Amino acid sequence: MSGSLDLNMLLKAYAIGVFPMADDRDADDIYWVEPRKRGILPLDRFHLSKSLRKTLRSERFETTFNRAFPEVLTACAESTEDRPGTWINGQIEHAVLQLHAAGHAHSIETWSEGRLVGGLYGISLGRAFFGESMFSRMTDASKVALAHLVARLKVGGFTLLDCQFQTPHLQSLGAVEISRADYSVALSAALSGADGAATATGADLAVLDRDPDAPPVSSPRATIVPAPISGCRILQALIQTS
Repeated sequence: MSGSLDLNMLLKAYAIGVFPMADDRDADDIYWVEPRKRGILPLDRFHLSKSLRKTLRSERFETTFNRAFPEVLTACAESTEDRPGTWINGQIEHAVLQLHAAGHAHSIETWSEGRLVGGLYGISLGRAFFGESMFSRMTDASKVALAHLVARLKVGGFTLLDCQFQTPHLQSLGAVEISRADYSVALSAALSGADGAATATGADLAVLDRDPDAPPVSSPRATIVPAPISGCRILQALIQTS
C-alpha cells in the first residue's frame, strides 16, 4: 500500500488487532500485520528486578511523558549497530505524527543530564496501549522508560499493553505470547465502552501526573527536564498497584 495512511482507517486497524509495517526506512509501501502469536506484557506481571529497582531509586535518569515525541519517533526509526534495518518508513512516521497531534500517539522519554538517552512510543485506544518501538543510548534507559509506561498504564486504568512481537528483552521484563484468538478477546475487553476512536471510560494516561499523593521530585538534576516523573514515583506506582 502506497500513499498517505488515512488516520481513521489506521485507528480501525488497531481496533481489530492489525498494524502497519514497512520493509525498511526507504520503502515506498507498507503492509498490514496480524501475528498468529501476539506479544503482550500483562501489567500485573511486569518484572521489576532488583537491579531495575536500584536504578529507579538512584534517580540517575529523569523520565517525561509526551515532551519530545518527534525526537523519540526519529530515534526509533534510526538504524543502529544492533538494528541495521527499521520498519518505520516515511509514510508510517507521518501518520504517527498526525496521531500524536490528535491525542492517540504518546511517548515516554528517558533523560540523563538533559540528554535524551532512551524512550518509547505507542498508540492508545480505549484501555489498550499498543507499544510500537523503543530505543536506548544508555544502559537501562529503555527499561526505565518501559517501567514508567507500565506505571502510567496501571494507575490510568489500562488493561492491555500490546508489544506486537515477543523478544528476549521483553520476555525478561514479563512479556508473554498469546494466541490470536486470546488476543482478540483481550483487545475486545480493552476497547469495550470506547467509540472506536475515543478513550474508553476509566482509562487516562495523565492520572500519574495528577496524583496528589506523589512524592516531590528529589533528583538534583530534575530542573534540566520540564515536568519529570521521578524514578521513586514510578517505583511507588508499580508497587502500590501490584
